[in-house]
Amino acid sequence: MTKRATLADVAAAAGVSRALVSIVMRGAPGASKVTRERVLAAAASLDYRPDTRARLLRSARSHLLGVVFDVDGPFHSELVEALYPAAAARGFDVTLSARGPRRDESEAARSLLDLGAEALLVLAPDSTPEALSALPVPVVSVLQPQSDPRLSSAATDDAAGIALAVEHLRGLGHRRIAHVDGGRAVGSEARRSAFARLAADDGAEPLVFPGGPSETDGMGAARTLLALQALSSPAELPTGVVVFNDDAALGFLHVLGTAGLDIPADLSVVGYDDSRLAALAHVSLTSVRQDPDALAAAAVDAAAAALDGRRAHTLVPPSLTVRSSTGRPTAGSRETRGRHPSGS
Repeated sequence: MTKRATLADVAAAAGVSRALVSIVMRGAPGASKVTRERVLAAAASLDYRPDTRARLLRSARSHLLGVVFDVDGPFHSELVEALYPAAAARGFDVTLSARGPRRDESEAARSLLDLGAEALLVLAPDSTPEALSALPVPVVSVLQPQSDPRLSSAATDDAAGIALAVEHLRGLGHRRIAHVDGGRAVGSEARRSAFARLAADDGAEPLVFPGGPSETDGMGAARTLLALQALSSPAELPTGVVVFNDDAALGFLHVLGTAGLDIPADLSVVGYDDSRLAALAHVSLTSVRQDPDALAAAAVDAAAAALDGRRAHTLVPPSLTVRSSTGRPTAGSRETRGRHPSGS
């Protein structure tokens, strides 16, 4: 294995002192332009990389943000990717720790603390606010708004997101709209409540199918809809559906397609997250877009504020990406054969 280049190696190659190399690598004042260029050229030729662990040991602050994410979390990979440049822009490094079926959130957090993380960003936390606030460093809840004054948060405005989806379907002419909820997943209650409020605005009962965050959950919700179809009159069935997230929407679409339903002629479907899956040509899913760059920036800003003793709570506005899974109700569809009060 090739020996890792050190500051001393760079200094020898550039013909300057080790202290001057340190100044250049830290971007601190004290070296001329010519010297900086010579040092950086020497570092590049030696493939020198600063020893982050040594820097952390020398510093009173680690400037290290620990990120807890779910290995199966929808949208988590896109958000993690966005966190790296957002953290670098504020002078932070990022280290990751996954939670999953065989590794819980507390264990993931402990490993980050052992590495010297001075603040934690927990994506869609499943721990209680009390457990998160008991950790010895500031915690930012990401994708889950928090009211606990000991915590900070950065999340998408889920009520606005559901409103975008429902208003899009209403604008296309749909009058009976259903929601496939997220079960116990983070964000499910907020989206379900927002949907219920929109139904109340129309004086209707919300039409909600039990679901969850996974593709399998979406498949189950679609089977429930098909069973209802066999028992109900066309005018009682939805012509538009807002699904908890894109993963569940994929399962939902798969079962409906296998059953012979035409999307969007028989049923318009809206997902949530606007993940990379939604944009695939064979999926082309209309979806509420969570902005990973804006969420990442808000989360890092919240961590920086918390380290200064201030708490921040940011709701990032969503947008809607329209694709081919939604359209106007077609002639002869359930919508045009019978008009009942809106279930949206």
